[in-house]
Amino acid sequence: MKYDCLIIDDERMLADSTAEYFNLFGVKTAVAYSVYDCRKFFELHTADLLLLDINLGDGSGFALCRELREKMDNPILFISARTSDDDKIVALGIGGDDYVQKPYSLGVLHAKVKAVLKRYGSNTGGEYDDGRLRVNFKSREVYADKERVKLTALEFKLLSYLMEREGQVVTKSELFEKVWEDKFTGDGTLNVHIHKIREAIERNPNKPEYVITVWGDGYKFLGGRQ
Repeated sequence: MKYDCLIIDDERMLADSTAEYFNLFGVKTAVAYSVYDCRKFFELHTADLLLLDINLGDGSGFALCRELREKMDNPILFISARTSDDDKIVALGIGGDDYVQKPYSLGVLHAKVKAVLKRYGSNTGGEYDDGRLRVNFKSREVYADKERVKLTALEFKLLSYLMEREGQVVTKSELFEKVWEDKFTGDGTLNVHIHKIREAIERNPNKPEYVITVWGDGYKFLGGRQ
């Protein structure tokens, strides 16, 4: 069975109430209370988006995220009561797309989930190919030097947004508003995702040729075709 959202959280009352709210307002949602439950879920079902807690009774959400990223690029939003900036950096660095702080408002979280589902449900057609880097916008496949590279859903969205504005400077505030749909996303979050994109597509991530930093302003994509 196909679900819009899977909540993976060992706080059963919170997970159940969140799922009940989501289902009531049009987001088809299932719940897994452990790493084991999550693995069993994906043997029979699919989910477009995951809400993943960092602390699970039988394992780490960080480790589970790494495991899931080997098989899927679906958006993964970490949910946690932990407030350390280090946790947020780790969560994003291993393939998480965003970090939601507990306790959260059901209405606000539902709106964020709906926005993410809408964002990744729409594919733009066409393909970019400069002989070294190839990006298929419909299938969301990325190849560098003829080798397929993995990007998370948010990393692909970020790269696509920059590519659509090839040669233009895109400010950080525009990326926060248009890619994250959240004006209050921090610089640290953006920097982590830009670094991951560079690791995937650049010959030398420390000397990028495609995703260029424009100091004091933002970033721009320089196509190899020019």
